[in-house]
Amino acid sequence: MSDASINASPARKKGRVDEASFGDYFALLKPRVMSLVVFTALVGLVAAPVTVHPVIGFCAILFIAIGGGASGALNMWWDADIDRVMKRTKGRPIPTGKVEEGEALAIGLALSGLSVIMLALATNIFAGAFLAFTIFFYAVVYTMWLKRSTPQNIVIGGAAGAFPPVIGWIAATGSMAVEPWLMFALTFMWTPPHFWALALFMRSDYDDAGVPMLTVTHGRRATRVHILVYTALLAIFAVGTSFSGVGGPIYLTVSLVLNALFLRGAWTISRRDEDDAEADNFKVERGFFKLSLLYLFLHFGAILAEALLKPYGLGGWS
Repeated sequence: MSDASINASPARKKGRVDEASFGDYFALLKPRVMSLVVFTALVGLVAAPVTVHPVIGFCAILFIAIGGGASGALNMWWDADIDRVMKRTKGRPIPTGKVEEGEALAIGLALSGLSVIMLALATNIFAGAFLAFTIFFYAVVYTMWLKRSTPQNIVIGGAAGAFPPVIGWIAATGSMAVEPWLMFALTFMWTPPHFWALALFMRSDYDDAGVPMLTVTHGRRATRVHILVYTALLAIFAVGTSFSGVGGPIYLTVSLVLNALFLRGAWTISRRDEDDAEADNFKVERGFFKLSLLYLFLHFGAILAEALLKPYGLGGWS
């Protein structure tokens, strides 16, 4: 037997079955997360009080999406060791041997550079610089530092996922304003209860991987209380945004209904004990997690509706 065959990894021995496909490389970009980046960035761009040429708008969203995907690839490269341990992530391209860690790093760096340069050329330097900062924040500040060092990883790191509407706004206007930061606050405050609900029924994953999620460091009881507190704060920001330049009656109606449901869910979670939760396989927590996805989508959808209806005198308060 040759040295090559002795040193061949299991993935190589299986041949073409384990060779990476386009889908495996695309999975590196975290397409589900990318879809959220694209949608919130689009809302930020459309809600801006300027008219953006469709081609420029398309390019802006495309390069923001690529930047989001680059962040995902860098995250998978750095987190390959814990992804192999966690049930939720062990099917990703690197843990399964479909994509090598070095490939993921190269793809992440190449797409980062491409997205930043092209966004700056297509829109303005400010937007490109802000995208660069967002990629750095997610890949370095959150992934390499916060995620493994503090139970506040999601709280602080959530800023990375909240930046896209700000980038979209800057791409359209070339400047800052209060409104995109209200959209930022909406996503930023939504992130902790969203992920902590996931952590409640996926705690063993974080235990096994040694990630200091709040459920691991402070326990599920404290996590339930934190979910309620952050949901209450989120409701204030969300409903308050109704009376800003991106709000209006449509948004206010949607926000009141969603926050009532979200608060009720958080209150129910806070009153649950672990015996009840485990008895029904964390049914309430899973339901709250699913509601959280709908919550953010509908809030940004309402902002988008207000912006699209404004030219016809139907959106906003004017």
